[in-house]
Amino acid sequence: MVTSDPTMREASVPRIGLCQLTAAEDPETNLKLIREGVTAAAAEGARIVVFPEAAMARFGIPLAPVAQPLDGPWASTVAALADEQGVVVVAGMFTPSPDGRVSNTLLVTGAGHHFGYDKIHLYDAFGFAESDTVAPGTAPVTFEVDGVTFGLATCYDIRFPELFRKLADDGADIVLVPTSWGAGEGKREQWEVLVRARALDSGCWVLGCGQADPATTSTPVNPKAPTGIGYSTVSDGFGRVHTQLGAGAELVVVDLDPAISGKARAATGVLANRRL
Repeated sequence: MVTSDPTMREASVPRIGLCQLTAAEDPETNLKLIREGVTAAAAEGARIVVFPEAAMARFGIPLAPVAQPLDGPWASTVAALADEQGVVVVAGMFTPSPDGRVSNTLLVTGAGHHFGYDKIHLYDAFGFAESDTVAPGTAPVTFEVDGVTFGLATCYDIRFPELFRKLADDGADIVLVPTSWGAGEGKREQWEVLVRARALDSGCWVLGCGQADPATTSTPVNPKAPTGIGYSTVSDGFGRVHTQLGAGAELVVVDLDPAISGKARAATGVLANRRL
């Protein structure tokens, strides 16, 4: 486990745990992984604990049979765990959509919160068609914890700078990006560039929390599905990488100063000087 130095922490600085893991196909199995991650991150003083996209069940299986509403047993179990540990949990799950597909939802629960963000931009790229089985969301989402405003985005959303600028306009200083990145030539390089670019575009901290690479544990997965490459990355609004994990399962706990976002925006002028 990698953690930041507790002596450097200030009371107003949020402490956030990123839990990089390889999700199983079974939601019950993944609840055990989430319990382990939340417990470990809370022991390190994390206030918010972030898990990847598809933490409920990995891609490459039929999604409709595993989808549950936000008041269903899976999300309710995560909510109880968050309350037990005194944290806010952000984790990717699938919820039923009225059109018969599912929604790719980020569950946010704990500290009085219990809601979801539905992924807006669907991964119809690199030979994968997420929209065949997933309905798109329509609205950006922010939320507040301990006086700090957070924005949400999911995986492929990170290719669209306008979403991150909108989240900044809505007050976000930190954007959490749970991800299950597709493997392939150049994909790690794209991921690293995009995390830093979206941070620069918006002046926000951007925290990309990805699925670990299944190959690191010889886990068999659907080779056509985006099941993760690891390399969860934390960048500030100046595009500086503060933390990056490797390919395997790992937990990191980081302290972030929201004031850096304001300093970045003032220095770069990327929001104030927009013309389009």
